[in-house]
Amino acid sequence: MMTADLVILNSKIITMDPRHPLAEAVAVKGENIIAVGRNEEIRDLIGSKTDVIDAKKKTVLPGFIDAHCHMSEAGRLFLQVDCHPKKTKSIEDILVALREKAHQTPAGKWVLGERYDDTKLLERRHPTRWDLDRASKDHPIHLGHISGHVGAINSKAMEMTKLTKETEPPQGGVYDRDEKGELTGVCREEAEYLFHPNCGGGKSFVPYFTREELKESIQLACQEYNRYGITSVGDAIIIPEDMEAYQDVHGEGRLTVRVYLMILDAYLPLVRQLRVRTGFGDHFLRLGSVKSFVDGAISARTAWLSRPYEGRPEDFGIPTKTPEQLEAFVFDAHQAGLQISIHANGDRAIEMVLDAYGKVMKQHPRNNARHRIEHCTVVHPEILKRIKQLGVVVTPFATYIYEHGEKMEEYGERISMMFAYRSFLDHGIHAGVGSDHPAATQNPLIAIQSMVTRMSEKGIELGACQKISLEEALRICTMEGAYASFEEKIKGSLEIGKLADFVVLSEDPFSVSSKALKDIRVEKTFVGGKGVYSG
Repeated sequence: MMTADLVILNSKIITMDPRHPLAEAVAVKGENIIAVGRNEEIRDLIGSKTDVIDAKKKTVLPGFIDAHCHMSEAGRLFLQVDCHPKKTKSIEDILVALREKAHQTPAGKWVLGERYDDTKLLERRHPTRWDLDRASKDHPIHLGHISGHVGAINSKAMEMTKLTKETEPPQGGVYDRDEKGELTGVCREEAEYLFHPNCGGGKSFVPYFTREELKESIQLACQEYNRYGITSVGDAIIIPEDMEAYQDVHGEGRLTVRVYLMILDAYLPLVRQLRVRTGFGDHFLRLGSVKSFVDGAISARTAWLSRPYEGRPEDFGIPTKTPEQLEAFVFDAHQAGLQISIHANGDRAIEMVLDAYGKVMKQHPRNNARHRIEHCTVVHPEILKRIKQLGVVVTPFATYIYEHGEKMEEYGERISMMFAYRSFLDHGIHAGVGSDHPAATQNPLIAIQSMVTRMSEKGIELGACQKISLEEALRICTMEGAYASFEEKIKGSLEIGKLADFVVLSEDPFSVSSKALKDIRVEKTFVGGKGVYSG
């Protein structure tokens, strides 16, 4: 009789398999599950070399799948100045942190900061170039907003990039100006991407990190994600340097999160030239979709809307592509056999994406294309109907109600149709969880609580009609994430033959208050039957 390499006994296993939803024990051989069932059944698979773990009635779940995050970028935060609201409460706090980094950096070299949030700063505004000049006039500085769609640069950065008040912004971008027409240093959308080396399509002013730095950052990010029970991700902006570093880490046996690579649209010609298609790779590292953008961010209030923002009658957000540009990209990627992922937050942007998907599917039908809309935030009944008809997969923000709920006042009553998991499920639409980390926390338990309660961190309920059940939220974080990457047959549930990716929780999610889900800890994380985290 076959013996197992690993056996977990005496647990409450929530399998996410509707045929056998609960079990007590699981057995693993190699990287796959060979049995799931009762303790007495699984004990028969224990041999002299089997690693046996007594779970002591703890809950076991499939590993969490984050269908849309930026794991490699999150790792690079270790190499930059993290200005998250939990670390910097004011512009002065940010300047102190940047000034310290500048002291450690040779003059003329870039100082990079990330994740400030204007709505949570004491001053309730974006830092300007004049603010940043007080951190250093000898270093070019770029400070990225938590949304990834807005940022600020100092005067030295403007000088080095030859940016003046006469400079026209790129299409889909905006340079903020003061009342005298002078550039404030605040850049939005395509103008901001020129200072993001992984978003600029090779045109960034900021040099990218070295190969060794990228490898180190990926390994650090894997450790952090494993700590939260995340075993698979869709890394939503990948450029060739990232792919090289991922392959290095994988080749060294240090990749402990399975990665679905979402390639930036600027590199579509290269992907087409190589004639590789979605799915190329192995169970740890595979080519996913090609990723593009058509509008801005929810937290930066640049999403492209059909009706203006509350209190700003002339402001509809920022479109970053024309319909013609989007359509050309969609046809090119679709005909190359690739899955397409398009960032679209506002309803007007989503409608433009659906128009392009509808045209390409009509002219070039393809079974099970599973083209995606990333975030798909502001919806309405007609959008929901069209998404279902086209078989589009969506990956809404899962933690935004909890983390960013108080900053949604500009959306007014539209909050009831934002992050609309209830509506997506009721329409039979496949919806995965998207943390968008580091724009928000990657903690899946906070995502689950946010979807179930629709309550902000301060306890304000927002859009209660979009609440879903705990069972539904768990499925979104597991099976639906696998579906978004065409991998539902190999992961997302604990079944015989599937990859042995699972987590052990400190408490049963069904035994605690819905407001305490975020407090559940991940005690152990296993990827392919190997322990990658224990805390």
